[in-house]
Amino acid sequence: MPVATPPFHDVKVRYGREGWFPMPFTFGTAEITKMRESIEVISAQNRPEVVFEENSTAVRAVHGCHDYDAVCHRLVRLPALLDFAERLLGGPVYVYQFKVNMKQAREGSAWPWHQDWAFWHKEDGMASPEAVNIAIFLDDVTEENGPLQVIPGTHHLGLIDPEGDKREPTHDWRQHVSAALEYTVPDDFAASLAGTHGTQRFIGVAGTAVAFHPALVHSSSNNLSEHRRRMLLITYNRVSNAPANPARPEFLVSRDSTPLVRVEGDHL
Repeated sequence: MPVATPPFHDVKVRYGREGWFPMPFTFGTAEITKMRESIEVISAQNRPEVVFEENSTAVRAVHGCHDYDAVCHRLVRLPALLDFAERLLGGPVYVYQFKVNMKQAREGSAWPWHQDWAFWHKEDGMASPEAVNIAIFLDDVTEENGPLQVIPGTHHLGLIDPEGDKREPTHDWRQHVSAALEYTVPDDFAASLAGTHGTQRFIGVAGTAVAFHPALVHSSSNNLSEHRRRMLLITYNRVSNAPANPARPEFLVSRDSTPLVRVEGDHL
């Protein structure tokens, strides 16, 4: 994983303005193969961290893999990833959330427009969106297989709640991992935002990595192709921003906010 890092000031300016940034490296075939093999093994296991599409045996996502899989455990500690997260967030970090969204061929359902921070703030008590998502493509991502789509700049808007939703959180984590999300940005409001800010689809070959802000409005469409679209997502949170009393399962919200220590070398 060779790293050719642009001046970090330029990275922070672009990330601050748009809420996303293409990582300055790609993962090689050997690393992607190891990640895929680990996820295949986990997906076949009967465990609560494995979530299925509604009324289907198709795996929708797997969660918390860095806690029980050696490859994922090492992945989150690679210097290239930790250096980026710590410099961007301005201090030590830990893994707040780890997941792989699977998008099986012809079965992977959409994720509606939403902000990740809506769940983390309302359900877990995260005070500030001082975290960063890093998405790693485990497969080629195309227009047809359900790419992640963001509305640049919307992280500046804070929590978006156009309907004035004052509901108490349900703490039903199943509504946070299904196509019927509990906290969404209505389609008409998202369309208005897109008309102002435009949209950006994350498309690229396997091994591509992209960073994006947890308050950025984003979604993804159904997988209409014959090809899977697996995307691994690591959320690094600043240690000082760790919520005090999260209620959701630990595989969705890590309780261990000990600063991560780098492994040697950017390889798996």
